[in-house]
Amino acid sequence: MKPEEIRKLEAYFKRTFNDRMQVRARPKKDDSAEVYIGEEFLGVVFRDDEDGDLSFNFSMAILDIDL
Repeated sequence: MKPEEIRKLEAYFKRTFNDRMQVRARPKKDDSAEVYIGEEFLGVVFRDDEDGDLSFNFSMAILDIDL
């Protein structure tokens, strides 16, 4: 994922959810980035530009022990 996209996504997550959220590039992956609050990993956001329409999909797993 491009650095500019990561900055825009981080600004969106901070504005929408929590100002401590961070979006970080993934090593050896250019189609996704990792989302954190502080040092706690939350999930992965994927870049999808299928059919010429750009969108981003956020995937977050919630373990039953966390509930």
